[in-house]
Amino acid sequence: MLHAGLDLSRNRLDVCLLEDGGEIVEEFRWPADADGLDGLVRHVTLKHRQPVRAVVESMTGARFVHDTLERLGWDVLIADAYKTKGIAPAALKTDKTDARVLALLSERRLVPEIWLPDPEVRAERELARFRLHLVKHRSALKNRVHSTLINFGKPCPVSDLFGVAGRELLDKLELPEPWRATVDISLEMIDELERQITAVQKRLQAARPDHPYVPLLLTVPGIGFVLAYTIAAEIGDIERFPRAKNLTGYTGLCPRVDQSGERDRRGSLSKHGPRYLRWALLEATMHALRHPVYSERYQRTKQRLGKQRGAKVAQVDVARRLSRAIWHMLTNSEPFNAAAPGGAAFRLTA
Repeated sequence: MLHAGLDLSRNRLDVCLLEDGGEIVEEFRWPADADGLDGLVRHVTLKHRQPVRAVVESMTGARFVHDTLERLGWDVLIADAYKTKGIAPAALKTDKTDARVLALLSERRLVPEIWLPDPEVRAERELARFRLHLVKHRSALKNRVHSTLINFGKPCPVSDLFGVAGRELLDKLELPEPWRATVDISLEMIDELERQITAVQKRLQAARPDHPYVPLLLTVPGIGFVLAYTIAAEIGDIERFPRAKNLTGYTGLCPRVDQSGERDRRGSLSKHGPRYLRWALLEATMHALRHPVYSERYQRTKQRLGKQRGAKVAQVDVARRLSRAIWHMLTNSEPFNAAAPGGAAFRLTA
């Protein structure tokens, strides 16, 4: 068997071919578009006539390479870029070296492979993530309008500057150019984004009306339909997490750990996981922390750590507990149980 290490950049692949035993067969560069990948498979097949297992690091474009090469007959793995650097650090980091490292990891069966969702789950994620992007753009424009008013000594006197009363106020507001024009254009773009967000939300509701996870997630305090859909899409298949702590680690809400002998240091959050799942859990936490199941623990943690960092740490703590409860719910197909510690269907362990 040949082991192909593929280092993907914007326009090309650096390819390293290894035989079983670790001997380098060939190294070259190749175009990374669809025609180039087709030509790569034909080139390797005609020249070497052996089955190929390829490895490419997780990055933008890696899934396209994976899907195209698998369709053409190769066995392709996507390696976790963070773990790859931990397994095989290189003093000299070049594209050629990276391709060699990936090929060598394949030959030695050490590839830290990531789970690749099927096309249906990818489509769910894309809808939920695109809605989040639209919401962020809308928030940025609203903040810009608020900033413009403050800069001219006219703070917002109404609760919702973009509601009916707020729009009337903005229409009558006297601002010099070009600030008047930027406010008008911002309002037009906010209205358009509102329409697009509503359209995407309708597509979300129509996309998977029978999704098995969404009804269960809707029983969790602080989780509405959009958050439930986002969490379900980002988790994918709950069976790939053997224990609740595996799902919690996947969220990136756990602190970094540095242990050596008697030393045990805990750092900032690892954030090693899908940021959209982290966002959804933290968004749900802002509502869940008022629920009786979590409010006492939240207040106790916040008071213990003080005003400066207590609230933020307590929110992350509640988000971790939410993730554990979600694991038990989805694993056992049971709704949120407010009477149980942590809200899971049965008692949570530490």
